[in-house]
Amino acid sequence: MKLIASDATHDAMPDDMPDDMPDDMPDDTPDDTPDAIPDAAPDDGPRHARLDLEHFLPYRLSVVSNRISQRIADTYMARFGIGITEWRVIAVLGREPGLSANAVAERTAMDKVAVSRALARLLERGLVQRDTHGEDRRRSVLELSETGYGIYDEVVPLALAREQALLAHFAEGEKALLETLLEKLARGLRELDGG
Repeated sequence: MKLIASDATHDAMPDDMPDDMPDDMPDDTPDDTPDAIPDAAPDDGPRHARLDLEHFLPYRLSVVSNRISQRIADTYMARFGIGITEWRVIAVLGREPGLSANAVAERTAMDKVAVSRALARLLERGLVQRDTHGEDRRRSVLELSETGYGIYDEVVPLALAREQALLAHFAEGEKALLETLLEKLARGLRELDGG
C-alpha cells in the first residue's frame, strides 16, 4: 500500500531526520490513513460475458422488423392518426373479423395490455366495433367498422407497395429462400414454446 505524503505530513517530520534517508526504509504509517491509495487493479480484471449484438440473431431481426414497421407506419400515422399497434390490430381484424381481444393479441404476438389499449382507442374512434358471439352473451368479438375498413383498404396497398420496394433487390429464388427460412424460424419458436 503506497502513501501520498501531504504537505502537513512533511512539515510534521522531525528536524533531526537525515536528508539522505534511503527510500526503502520501513513505513510505520498505518494503511487505514485517509491518504492511503490502494494499488491499481490488475489489467486482466474480472471478465464478463460478451454479446456481439451485431451478430445476435434476435437483436438483428428485431432491429430490421422495427425499421420496416416504422417505414410502413410513415404511410398512415400522419394521414390517419393511428400508430403501429393500432394498425396491426386493424390489419388482423381486416383479415380475420370476429376475433376476441385475446385472439388478436395472439395473432399479433403483442402484449395483451398494449393490444387492449389499442382496441380501446380504436373503439373510441369508431374504427372497431364490439359484438357478442352468437348466443354466448359473455363472449365479445371484434370487427372493423365501415370507417375502419376504409382505412384498411387504403393502407393495405401502401403497405404492399413498401414490401415490394423492400424486396426489389431480391431474386425470385432469394425471396423463396427467405420465406423458407422465416418458416423454419417460426417452427423453431413453436417447438421452443412446446407447441
